[in-house]
Amino acid sequence: MEQTLLLIIPLALGYLLDLFIGDPEKLPHPVRVFGNLIYKGEQLLNKPKHRFLKGMLLALVLCLLTFFTFNAVVDLLLSLHPYLYVLFAGVFIFYGLANKGLIDEGRAVFQVLHTQGLEAGRKQLSRIVGRDTSQLSPQQIRIAVLETMSENLSDGVIAPLFYYALAGVPGIMTYKMINTMDSMLGYRNARYEQFGKFAARLDDVANFVPARITALLMALVSMCRQALVFVLKYGKKHKSPNAGYPEAALAGILNCRFGGPNVYHGVLVDKPYIGERNRLIEHQEIYRVSRINHSTCFVMVAGIMLLSLLVL
Repeated sequence: MEQTLLLIIPLALGYLLDLFIGDPEKLPHPVRVFGNLIYKGEQLLNKPKHRFLKGMLLALVLCLLTFFTFNAVVDLLLSLHPYLYVLFAGVFIFYGLANKGLIDEGRAVFQVLHTQGLEAGRKQLSRIVGRDTSQLSPQQIRIAVLETMSENLSDGVIAPLFYYALAGVPGIMTYKMINTMDSMLGYRNARYEQFGKFAARLDDVANFVPARITALLMALVSMCRQALVFVLKYGKKHKSPNAGYPEAALAGILNCRFGGPNVYHGVLVDKPYIGERNRLIEHQEIYRVSRINHSTCFVMVAGIMLLSLLVL
């Protein structure tokens, strides 16, 4: 089987599996294995002396272990039969993508808020955000969902696809390891400030290009010039070096305002505003945002396929 088909067929399979199945909670998932490895490494190494160096060592070892383990499995399967590799790669691309799950979770918050009320909406939102949801208004809940959907469109969808295009299944799984380390260790508190700093910075580097690709694709699929204006104007204002770009693109598309102060893990974080029009977010707008996410994912997948046909 020629190299182009070995890239395209698993990508199509993984994309379709995510599109129709999503991320069932009971399905075994490699990220849970990654999480267990990170937890055990943190428990072993996160001691008072040399926290930064030990955190860096853990991050590098886990990334290298992930890449070379998956690379070895890929080589083995290709030596046995290409179809075995195609099945394996398709499944792990599916594991690496979170598009349907992200959209379903966002729509669930809007729906619960709409049908069951404010307290139920706050509780549903707490499943997908790190901020304190107990005092949020309906408007703040909807904004939090849209911010999360745009930011995670980058690190849950476009970034995994980007690293698959660069380095195949080992690339996408190594990225997922980096992203999981950041979510578990990248906190600015007494326990993780030093130990998780390298993992957090590594995640920033890994997401630098994908975040900007995401913003451009969102503007493209929406045919919205204002999205590009917002990306240039507000993208750099976010505390994160990357999250502001897809958030700014969506704020431009919807002509609304994101950001502002929020409580994260008991600490008030004064995030800058992205956008200027503090208008009411309507319930039905979640459907438009869902279409943007689906379209952005599809265009990225199609773009990788087209480039592979032209280059390989």
